[in-house]
Amino acid sequence: MKAAVLIGPGRIEIVDDWPEPVCGPRDVVVRMDGVGLCGSDLAVFHGRRLPPETPWALGHEGFGRVAAVGSDVRDRSVGQRVVIEPNYACLKCADCLTGLTSACPHRVIVGLNAPGVLAERVAVPAHFAHPVPDGATGADLAATEPYTVARAAVRRSGVTAADRCLVVGAGAQGLLVCLILSRLGIQPVVTEPHPQRLARAEQLGAVPDDGRTGFTYVFETSGHAPALHPAVVRAAPGATVVLIGLNSDRLPFTTDDVVRRQLVIRGSMIYDHPGDFCTSIAELSQARPGAVIEARFPLHEAQEAFTDAAERAGKTWISIHDAEGNGHA
Repeated sequence: MKAAVLIGPGRIEIVDDWPEPVCGPRDVVVRMDGVGLCGSDLAVFHGRRLPPETPWALGHEGFGRVAAVGSDVRDRSVGQRVVIEPNYACLKCADCLTGLTSACPHRVIVGLNAPGVLAERVAVPAHFAHPVPDGATGADLAATEPYTVARAAVRRSGVTAADRCLVVGAGAQGLLVCLILSRLGIQPVVTEPHPQRLARAEQLGAVPDDGRTGFTYVFETSGHAPALHPAVVRAAPGATVVLIGLNSDRLPFTTDDVVRRQLVIRGSMIYDHPGDFCTSIAELSQARPGAVIEARFPLHEAQEAFTDAAERAGKTWISIHDAEGNGHA
């Protein structure tokens, strides 16, 4: 079986002897059509985040068709088109039982602490392989998982159509937040130094930063520590600051800043199973998250796809079996 595997920092090899997946009684085997690339994948690729071992199968934003069904599975069938929810919560711990599966301490994270899905076939717990409409495009399915991350952040924020929103960063998450806010009737202001990313955000309904203040919501998507404090300064009293991007720096403000201005600081980590994924899939035909995709590559060009992904204005995906994926976007 073919797979794209990391053999060292910045080095991907296409192998044809990767082990076939084993379909457990509660699993399905998915014949993969495509996989989107994410910042966490790039961190592993560039060696900023070490995999458990090498060679290591990369990728987690995957979709395809069910090729085999485990003996205990009753609600999935061979040939069904599915998108993978690549964070397998245990569904038994205290956090899972309260519905906050995103905080599950036992979470299996595909591509990070478990092998990724850039292979011809993978085994997936059946409940984490969500059926999708046959009419959904490969680009929309490659962007479904990051769309769900962005949508969960917007859901958790409590934002309404009457709010004034600043989006910090127009990488994949920033673009998707702009798309979602625009669908809610909000014209977000976006701050982004990369001109092509800024232009893409404008295409999705955002307007470029003009220095205004008084935002009732600030969505920090970049994970770039120096960008946070200037954005928070521009928030209105009582505003909500939603942190989506990750970095390890200390927050650049004091409790005095937060209390006196009565700010709400809200972290948003991935999404919660199964509601967030199910809602995103139900919205695919209207939301069209594939609008944030810039390029696609066939599996044998995975090295090129990863090498330049961070420089592209939009997301990248790799096709495996999908006929849509022959060549570049």
